[in-house]
Amino acid sequence: MKYEILAPAGSMESLIAGVRSGANAVYLGGKLFNARRNAGNFNDTELKNAVEYCHRRGVKVYLTLNILVSDEELKNAYDAVKYALSAGIDAFIVQDIGLAKMIRTHFPQARLHGSTQMSIMSPSGVKVAEKLGFSRIVLAREMSLDEIKEIKNSTDLELELFVHGALCMSVSGQCYLSSMLGSRSGNRGLCAQPCRLPFTAGNKENEFALSLKDLSLIEHLNELEGITSLKIEGRMKRPEYVSASVTAVKKAINGAYTSSDEFTLRSVFSRSGFTDGYFTSKLGRDMFGTRQKEDVVAANDVLKNVSRNYDNEKPLLPIDIHFTCKENTPCTLTATALGKTVTVTGEAPEKAMNKPMTAESLRQRLSKFGATQFFANNIKINLDDGLILPVSKINELRRRTVEKIEELPKISVKAKPFEIQNYPPKKGTPYLTASFKSAEQIPDKHPFSHIFIPLDSDIECFINNRAGAVLPRGMFGMEKEIRERLERLKKAGVKKALCGNLGSYYLAKKLGFEVFGDFGLNIYNSESARQIDNPILSFELTLAQANKITANNTGIIVYGRIPLMLTRNCPVKSSIGCYKCGKKGILTDRKGYKFPVICSDYPCVEILNSVPIYMLDRMNEIKTDFAHFYFSTESQSEVEKIIHMYENGEKPDFKFTRGLYQRGTL
Repeated sequence: MKYEILAPAGSMESLIAGVRSGANAVYLGGKLFNARRNAGNFNDTELKNAVEYCHRRGVKVYLTLNILVSDEELKNAYDAVKYALSAGIDAFIVQDIGLAKMIRTHFPQARLHGSTQMSIMSPSGVKVAEKLGFSRIVLAREMSLDEIKEIKNSTDLELELFVHGALCMSVSGQCYLSSMLGSRSGNRGLCAQPCRLPFTAGNKENEFALSLKDLSLIEHLNELEGITSLKIEGRMKRPEYVSASVTAVKKAINGAYTSSDEFTLRSVFSRSGFTDGYFTSKLGRDMFGTRQKEDVVAANDVLKNVSRNYDNEKPLLPIDIHFTCKENTPCTLTATALGKTVTVTGEAPEKAMNKPMTAESLRQRLSKFGATQFFANNIKINLDDGLILPVSKINELRRRTVEKIEELPKISVKAKPFEIQNYPPKKGTPYLTASFKSAEQIPDKHPFSHIFIPLDSDIECFINNRAGAVLPRGMFGMEKEIRERLERLKKAGVKKALCGNLGSYYLAKKLGFEVFGDFGLNIYNSESARQIDNPILSFELTLAQANKITANNTGIIVYGRIPLMLTRNCPVKSSIGCYKCGKKGILTDRKGYKFPVICSDYPCVEILNSVPIYMLDRMNEIKTDFAHFYFSTESQSEVEKIIHMYENGEKPDFKFTRGLYQRGTL
């Protein structure tokens, strides 16, 4: 099967390195709206030049718009999309479903790829993406081979899979560690990578409990039948890394990958080697690693050699030629390449006085494409005997033919004018909702209109508390079980579901539940909020931004220890094991702050913030329709205390945070 090799391009030099090394497509970012805002990236002129360079070599270009976009930024995003389409961008990689809706509404010709930041990990998640207008999905990086196959067998959408590069501890799109600790949001393109700093989980020997080795599936490519695109992470990496990675993937596709290639790849960049733990379902300690001194030293010896791979243009594109040379008739050269055929007409040949042209001499002359990206593939020559044509005229024909092949079509962008849909401001006091990690936390009396408990709670707990179900954000391989559980709850009379993943949202809504969108959906603007029922807005918004979201029945979290990470590889289990943890896991950072680690019957754990968000003394500032309490580690008596503090508007007598509601993200 033919795969697309998709290379990262954080700069023009990296783009050239990827293309000359054999990439079929590159992905890059503009100066705004992309998840690597600290990369070099491309201004408008550079973007246009990059697209032209790639398209003349048969390489596609995808623009990353893979961050959350606020209402205030949507017009600038509209302008960025319009310009990118005029420059010839082939597709947009998008995280924000509101931004996707805006693009789909205003630019019908635009092609959308769903970013891995959308946390799509199940067949139902892919179905939602298809309904939202995406033609390709970038799968979550934490998936096993069987889980990938399950999705492939459920859809005709193109699937893109990361096969090499850095691996985040958290499921992409579900990490708030950097934003909550330092206002640098991964969902906004400025992750500070605090996970690479020291964290311990009870075992002092493992001081980097959140740092994983880099992913590499290069030795598994023959198992990826049905995947459209093999993606390489690394827009922050140097050109040598891009070249080495593309070369390794290309060799592996052709069955030519060797231990020498693996050594080069590891030398260019690694964190104590590579891991395929998620893909092979072998989680645990072996997946963890950090950048060591020997990793850095190893790179020095190979970088210069790797750079030679892209010093000069590589003849990577076949061109077919048909040359016709008849007496008393202008000669013609017809060439086919890059999916099109062109014909160039030259002068008529003369009668040869001495040595006439031969088919073989013409073949040699026409094969010389010099420092271009073309190499002669099939050459057909139709030549009358006894004729001659100056070498300069033959060379000119060949040069003109290449120029015509490289001509790019004029692009016409069809765009609807940008319009902002206004809604009247909200009035009244927000009603209250709450989610609990256990039904045992729920007090006999409470002020909550709707409460939610975990999906796997006893059915009696749902009935006794008139509770809705909290569906897991980590759905890896669990869709069938979740659907069956929902069906049983529905028969028991449960009517509501709180869903923080597009897949679980689709399942619950299809089964007829009244669905509330949880924080994991990252609802950051009004366009997103209008596509989700009863959404809890992103806690990465400022309070002012959240209050201005114009959609029906929106809410925000006003109390709770926010989950900073959703991770499939438990850092506590990997450090000390489940027995010693006793479901009371704690991570400690280098400053001594402690972060609870919450277990689940589903394939992920959550790492909570060290202190809760607390807005209960400032409820008069909240203008959303409802306010949500997120209870996690609290006992029932502590829950009762929080309710009492809310009812009296009390300031907290414990350590707390206002989160990002005041300071926002960068």
